[in-house]
Amino acid sequence: MKSNCIPENSTEASCIVTDSVCLPNTVLPRIVVVGGGFAGLALVEGLKNKEVQVVLIDRNNFHQFQPLFYQVATSGLEPDSIVFPFRKQFKGYGNVSFRLAEVTQIEPASNTVVTDKGKLTYDYLVLAIGTKTNFFGMEEVERNSLGMKDIRDSLNIRHMMLQNLEQAAITCDEDERDALTNFVIVGGGPAGVEMAGALAEFCKYILPKDYPEYPNTIMNIFLIEALDELLASMSDKASIKTLQYLKNLNVQVLLNEAVSGYDGNVVSTKSGRKISAKNLIWTAGVTGQIPEGINQKHIIKGNRLKTDTHLKVEGMDNVFAIGDIAGVITDETPKGHPQVAQTAIQQGRHLAKVLLNTVQSKPSKPFRYKDKGSLATVGKRKAVADLGKLHFGGYAAWLLWSVVHLLSISGFRNKFLVGFNWAISYFTYEKSNRVIIRSFKRDAYMKASLKYSSNNELEKDVNPKKSSIDA
Repeated sequence: MKSNCIPENSTEASCIVTDSVCLPNTVLPRIVVVGGGFAGLALVEGLKNKEVQVVLIDRNNFHQFQPLFYQVATSGLEPDSIVFPFRKQFKGYGNVSFRLAEVTQIEPASNTVVTDKGKLTYDYLVLAIGTKTNFFGMEEVERNSLGMKDIRDSLNIRHMMLQNLEQAAITCDEDERDALTNFVIVGGGPAGVEMAGALAEFCKYILPKDYPEYPNTIMNIFLIEALDELLASMSDKASIKTLQYLKNLNVQVLLNEAVSGYDGNVVSTKSGRKISAKNLIWTAGVTGQIPEGINQKHIIKGNRLKTDTHLKVEGMDNVFAIGDIAGVITDETPKGHPQVAQTAIQQGRHLAKVLLNTVQSKPSKPFRYKDKGSLATVGKRKAVADLGKLHFGGYAAWLLWSVVHLLSISGFRNKFLVGFNWAISYFTYEKSNRVIIRSFKRDAYMKASLKYSSNNELEKDVNPKKSSIDA
């Protein structure tokens, strides 16, 4: 195969091609990293300008700051504020190459990664693929609701919300208007809680200004959680405070309740409740994304890869896993570590040391997770924090949450844009431009989602509006 590519980060005048994936020629050990999330970026950062060749593969050409997806979804931020191009990130990283591709299979016997753009070989492979939304086998719910695991999901939620609000202003059918202006969020973890708080503030501060046709009481927000508390991974104090904050924002929190179905118009629960809604946002669970080629016996609950304390995948000599996809199972962590950003970052940094030691035939220390605490925000100026034995909420927790997240965003420009937007919102409660750039069409969304993943009577105590809808 003739090559027309130009070597990256090299003065050499030649490069090699492996089934169309062109890479700089090198005699250094090649480390292929699949996934540019928090874990993958932390690993690449630890390996920059070292005596190894690093190749990052991702289906996007940018890193996404997932903790702020909900703000994009509710028009609080523009999408380009929380994404950062990999190639810009890797400027000055002399040993790092990026390739835009999607991994479909790995072939451990030949140390080969198969992508939709071709194949490439590796000396060490790191899977930092992350997770996708888990609908727990409920196909109807998956067809008709929206997850929030990608910046595109956030934009789809934004466009769906704005389109439905516009349609509600047009229709004269009160039942349809009720369905269009009801929002159901499933999952009481940080993502669900933060989404509910942001929607509640949109309802309180933006709706009356943008839609004077009807009062803000027309927009109902439901948060459904299967357990008996919110933020189950945090302290009881944080859970209680969060529940109170949401109730003060008029969010209707349904605990000990699980969704059993959703046809796009009515949400059904296992207890028999029915909620009229054309907006359902699913944040209730995640599952790992594992390419073909991994022995099923190494995959554990949650579709995670079982690893040892050096983050090496069980039964494989030169394949590692980090981030949400990794399950480090020990006596101390029988269920693995929490699937949060700080875990991913710590594992990425640790694995960089492990790989460099491995290349130099040096021993490595086992991975030890250090819990630096948990934070969750519930609207403007309200948040909860667990920092060791210290548990607090309110303005101080919100200020801490804001500083931590602002410092974690990649790039000075993005930090400035987010900080500037937050400053305006702090004083005015104003949101970013609420424009519908493209129409949200559910059928088109479902086709894209499938491609992405593989390659009426209502209870009055639940819905205080009309008792039925015209589907």
